[in-house]
Amino acid sequence: MTFTPKPLSTLRLGYAHWAPLPLRLIVGYGFMAHGVAKLMRGPEAFVHTLAGLGIPAPELMAWLTIWGELLCGLAVLLGLFVSLAAIPMTIILLVAIFTVHLQFGFSSIKLVSVGPTGPKFGPPGYETDLLYLACLAGLVLMGPGPLALDGLLGKLFMGRRKRALSAAA
Repeated sequence: MTFTPKPLSTLRLGYAHWAPLPLRLIVGYGFMAHGVAKLMRGPEAFVHTLAGLGIPAPELMAWLTIWGELLCGLAVLLGLFVSLAAIPMTIILLVAIFTVHLQFGFSSIKLVSVGPTGPKFGPPGYETDLLYLACLAGLVLMGPGPLALDGLLGKLFMGRRKRALSAAA
């Protein structure tokens, strides 16, 4: 009996269903981290930032953004209603691009100088926002992947439905 190695493309296909998991973890955690940071600095600071940018109803928008980052980030992290959570997340990212980051160009890292206290960076561009948008698009297109609550809830619901249908028959 001889060993015949599988082609690399076949091996990749065997693990491809895991691709959404790291996307979910980083996007969910990233959004939650930004929401927590806004809360820790004090929501009033974010309200003033939005007012300075000319965002209408800055207090309402600040709280919607903070709760959107926290709740939608958690939903994506857990793999729960990812396609729905992607909608407010996309809006938050697009607003950030067009009101803050676009004027600073593409690059999210702009090294200005290095001094005795370390590097100093300029304002970030829209690169990171685009990466988040690409990850969200991938999650919407691929689904939440393994270890997602959507899958567990789906199995639970389908199991109950099958039992109900078989009991009715």
